[in-house]
Amino acid sequence: MSFRFRHAICNEVYKGWDFRTACQSIRKAGYTGIEIAPFTLAEDPCTLTPAQRRECTKVMAEEGLEFVGLHWLMVSPPGLHVTTPDHALRARGWRHIHDLIDLCADLGPNGKMIFGSPKQRTSTGGISATEATKHYVDGMSVAGLRAAERGVTLLIEALPPADTDVVTSLDEAAAWVNQIGNPFVRTMFDSHNAVQETEPHAVLVERHYPLIRHVHVNELDGKHPGKGNYDFKPVLSILAERNYQGWVSLEAFDFSFGAETIANESIRHMETQITALNL
Repeated sequence: MSFRFRHAICNEVYKGWDFRTACQSIRKAGYTGIEIAPFTLAEDPCTLTPAQRRECTKVMAEEGLEFVGLHWLMVSPPGLHVTTPDHALRARGWRHIHDLIDLCADLGPNGKMIFGSPKQRTSTGGISATEATKHYVDGMSVAGLRAAERGVTLLIEALPPADTDVVTSLDEAAAWVNQIGNPFVRTMFDSHNAVQETEPHAVLVERHYPLIRHVHVNELDGKHPGKGNYDFKPVLSILAERNYQGWVSLEAFDFSFGAETIANESIRHMETQITALNL
């Protein structure tokens, strides 16, 4: 095969596992990258000491994994919000993002931060979606400056309208990225979160490929790849044609199958889809 995809998995599915044991399971399944949900490290992940951060980096390296970045940025500590009209709370939310940028940089080079977090960015407090979006974009613009200093790339993740009213399509995410104009603020593609897009996913990925720095794979209903009938091949084909150097990372929303089953079944299914491309 002339082109090879890089497979990663978000460790949220391993919540409650010892970090090293989870890394061992992930590598055994065949992944070479790990995406970390910060709340799996501590209730307030930004309080991790320098020694604890170094230990995480050491464990990943010893178990043969590359650090991909952070995802599910605002789950913990509870109560955070980045678009609220409450200035103090909004400032606290963005301070958390700035602190996570430092955590991401400390865990490994060239990390990505996937900003989904629908509950913490959706309009609240009586403001409109337009006002909330302005707060979000303004905050990302400022955070992008810190990200550039630390070599971290912030990714605006488009989420379906059923989940949020702030940035609900890949077209919109790309437009805001272009307006911000910072190479350390980009976007990504998630098959599940594109469920309400009106155009074929491969068309969207091709259109916005220059701005896409990460890809999440999952079924449209949130189960892991292979538990539904989503055809990943059109998107994978575009990525291969463009010589995509980022990660194809598994993010499941249904954990009922168990971490190791999800990890193993997903990568086997993705490998089958990739083999069918005859690259």
